[in-house]
Amino acid sequence: MAKIWYPVIDILDCVECGTCVAKCSHGVYDKRKAPVPVVVNPDACIDHCHGCGDLCPQGAILYAGDDTGWKPPKKENVNIECCCCETVDDKKSVLIEYLYLDLNTCDRCVGTDKVLEEVLEVLNPVLELAGYEVEYRKKAMTTAKEAKDHKFVSSPTIRVNGKDICDSVIENDCGCCGDISGTQVNCRVFEYEGEQYEVPPKAMLVEAVLKMVFSPKESCDCKEYELPENLKRFYEGKANKSSCCCNGGCC
Repeated sequence: MAKIWYPVIDILDCVECGTCVAKCSHGVYDKRKAPVPVVVNPDACIDHCHGCGDLCPQGAILYAGDDTGWKPPKKENVNIECCCCETVDDKKSVLIEYLYLDLNTCDRCVGTDKVLEEVLEVLNPVLELAGYEVEYRKKAMTTAKEAKDHKFVSSPTIRVNGKDICDSVIENDCGCCGDISGTQVNCRVFEYEGEQYEVPPKAMLVEAVLKMVFSPKESCDCKEYELPENLKRFYEGKANKSSCCCNGGCC
């Protein structure tokens, strides 16, 4: 039996993913501080247990009193391929995507684009300092085919490593996109702290991106995709409007 035994966190390597806090069932970590690993009850740690250290994706946990020769497992980068997501590096890559209908006249698409770029300007150096390689992709969903190819469900959409930052789709009438298509179109609203916003607050985007990067990875919910009726109306109306009688010379 060791006289002293408890985990010690290497704060330089730790990315505060919360894996150790979530997996420890002995009350060693302060769950109120999660995902930050704070050892609040070292005496509760089981002698010679390396459970949290074996699970740490960064190898950032050692043990006071360890005389076993145990070393943090070397974690290899794992590529995850999903039927609905881009291929991403499980450990050190962050893919952020912005998918939208219009950046010329749609107020919420334009506003969200501006806020997201301002947020990424601040977050990119932080993520890079933590050892992550950040890739940002911005793409207009100009056709129904593009929407289907990207499994696009609502405009605008922000994804981190293939996962929508919003748990559900909430929409209201968007006059701008309605004008583009000549039909009634609903676009996304963002829910944050009990309020709804057509353009998401910076605080919401910061929290969402960091949570998805540093929290334990969840399995992707691969549901069968079908283009929402709302988007069908948009693309059909847009196509009809572009081929109006004026193109035939009646104007």
